[in-house]
Order: sequence, then structure tokens, then C-alpha cells
Amino acid sequence: MTIPRLLVVDDDAETRGMMTEFLHRNGFMALPCDSETGIRSHLASGRVDLILLDVMLGDENGVEICARLRADQDVPIILVSALSADHQRMAGYEVGADDYIAKPFNPDLLLARVKAVLARARRSSSLIYRRQTSTFRFGGWSYDAKHDEVRSPDGVQIALSRRETALLKVFLANPRIPLTREEIAAAMDVSGEGAGGGETPGRAIDVLVGRLRGKIETRPKDPELLRTERGIGYVLAADVAVEAG
Repeated sequence: MTIPRLLVVDDDAETRGMMTEFLHRNGFMALPCDSETGIRSHLASGRVDLILLDVMLGDENGVEICARLRADQDVPIILVSALSADHQRMAGYEVGADDYIAKPFNPDLLLARVKAVLARARRSSSLIYRRQTSTFRFGGWSYDAKHDEVRSPDGVQIALSRRETALLKVFLANPRIPLTREEIAAAMDVSGEGAGGGETPGRAIDVLVGRLRGKIETRPKDPELLRTERGIGYVLAADVAVEAG
């Protein structure tokens, strides 16, 4: 249910904007960036699942940035460059890049490579995650993933529908990250979900959030956990602690 958060690092504003918009349309949370300082800032302030890093980055060099990041970060990195000779590709792989894409590229190829790198990263930790992750605690509440149970701060089990549980999982996977209705719908695949009458996915999300608030908020009309982010969508305004099973 986690929506992948990608950094698109390029010093050309037009290229950066086009790549960010393309990735956003294909279900990713794509964040624009133009420097190593910006990369470090994003890494310090929230989860980053993959970095698309241009090699010719103004006065900075993407290969050198990749090498420095690898000293203390294991986030997947795809280098993007107009330099495509074998020795230039090897230089990228030698400093720890996960992949190297030559410009100009077909957007569908970029999408396939991003998905492949993310899949490899997930596989490396998925067995540990499935074996150990069992309970999520947030704002006094808990969600037991192994038994699919939600309990209130006083220990009372709360019944959620399948869709309400799926929505909660999206928020638990993205705590304190404002999500648009479209991003939530993409993570849940809720096309056609809602109260009927041909509602749009965005409206269906509003309905589901309202239902979930009615079950986990003390004051659903003045929510403390599932807050509305004006102009964006919704955010789980609580830290999430994951306990091993």
C-alpha cells in the first residue's frame, strides 16, 4: 500500500517538471530537486524510496554525489545521463548506482526501469518484513496486521470493512505525508468504489475517509488523526511505530 516516493534530481527545470509529472501520472509521489543539498534535505525530512539522479547537474557531478550518498545511504539510485559510453556507465555502477539510463530515453523505458529497481529493493527486505512486522501503533490505536484487527486506545476492537482497512493501511504506510485523493485511490485501486451512482475515485476516497473517521476519531468532524490538508487531500497526523511479531 506504500506509495513510492521518488526524487527527480535535474538542474533543468523543464526536464525535471516533465519527469515529475510523468511519474506522478503513473502512481508515484515524485518530488523535484536540483542539488545535493536538496537531496540531503529530503532524506533528512522523510522517506525516499528511489532517486533519479542526473549526472550533469550544473556545477555538481551526479556520479560524485552518488558516491557520497553511498557512504551513509542505501536508497536505490538510478543515474540519468546523455553520456552513455561503457566506461561512463561503469563509473556509475562502481560508485553504487543501481541502474544507468541514457538520454534521450523512452518514458515507458524509464518507468519499467524504476519499477524494476524498486522491485529488487522490496525483494531484499520483503521476507524479513513479512516475518517480523505485525503491529502498527498510532495515536494510541493499534492495527494487528497478522490478525487484521484494529483496537482503540482502551483496547476495544473496532470492526472495519475491507475498504476501510485498505485505506488505513495506506495511511499507516505513509505517516505524516500529505496524500492527494488520486494517490490514495491509486494505492487502493478504488475505481468505482463509493456509495454508488458513478462516483469518481476522488469522491469515493472522501466517503471512505468519512467512514474511517467515524470509527477511529473521538470527534469525526474535528479529526485529530486523519486530517484534511487544504488543497492536497488527507494526512495521518501521527507517528507510526512498527512492532515485530
